[in-house]
Amino acid sequence: MDVIRKQTGHFLEDFTPGQLFRHKRGKTITAGLFNDFTDFSFTTNPLSKNNTYATLYGFKSLVCPPGLVMNVVFSQTVEDISENARANLGYKDMCFGAPLYIGDTIEVETKILEIIPSSKNDDRGVVTVQSTGRNQHGNVVLTFQRSVQIWKRDSKKIVEHQKLDHADLVEAKPVLPDYDHNKRYSDKAYLTTSDSYFEDFKPGTLLEHSRGRVVTDEHIALTGKLDNTSQVHCNQYLIDANPGKYLGGKLLVYGGIPFNLCLGLSCADIGENALSDVCYASGKHTAPIFVGDTVFCSTEIKTAAPYPEREDLGLLTTVLRGYKMQRQEDDGSWQRIQIFELERQLAIKRRSHYA
Repeated sequence: MDVIRKQTGHFLEDFTPGQLFRHKRGKTITAGLFNDFTDFSFTTNPLSKNNTYATLYGFKSLVCPPGLVMNVVFSQTVEDISENARANLGYKDMCFGAPLYIGDTIEVETKILEIIPSSKNDDRGVVTVQSTGRNQHGNVVLTFQRSVQIWKRDSKKIVEHQKLDHADLVEAKPVLPDYDHNKRYSDKAYLTTSDSYFEDFKPGTLLEHSRGRVVTDEHIALTGKLDNTSQVHCNQYLIDANPGKYLGGKLLVYGGIPFNLCLGLSCADIGENALSDVCYASGKHTAPIFVGDTVFCSTEIKTAAPYPEREDLGLLTTVLRGYKMQRQEDDGSWQRIQIFELERQLAIKRRSHYA
């Protein structure tokens, strides 16, 4: 009998600048997927919880929270881009477009921007890409760049530094319902916290969010529901067979899980009166998360400015930082370990117009 060993995913030497991947399958947002990721992360914005509230504000129905949008688009890229990655290094210019609803279908494409071989390790290198997700109408819902450290198939293979000269990057900005002077928004103001309007935020303030969320082995199922096929999140044999090759020598929690958790855990204090997240200028994972770690987060308020052409909204720029507490072996004390950092902009309602 002939045995054919199939290989999925790509390695460093497979990529060239300008390459365009139109990722297979696509993903329809089901009510189950929506509920899993909204509830798991403690998202509190009523736009994602209360259909009457969402339609009052001019949305079609319940709005997918930003962490779910990011995870669906990101995960569609994994098989082609990062299934054979060592680590996802960072994000850049992650910008939101049209709102995403239950029943919408997302298809994603990725353009290869740059390939950089490692100067220290012959078996790996870094690939930078731009990925763009569009709904069934062809409207951009999210676009972002990310850099990924990827293994070579053959460590002896020479890979040169290559960069796309003219990237022709996709851009996006939130599609928001217009403010309607005839609507009684204030009738539903009791559904959100009263101290999270744009007027409440002062640059230079650090908000320590009180809630935490432990990560259990449910991360494997959640990652699978997103169609994220990266083996470092689900293949225990792969890790056990060569533990020195992989971070921590155990299954790594997919970075979209703490990403989603930090957005959700901060929501009651920062995002509950947001109409949309606007753009994440930069983001990075600074330490791994494993089963048993509890995720916490804080938000630093950087700037508060008018939202362009919208007197009812303000543009809030923040830095969201995720962390875990790790017990020290020598004295038993707890050390705060930063795991995640995100430069985040939100479109926040003004109390003067909505409350």
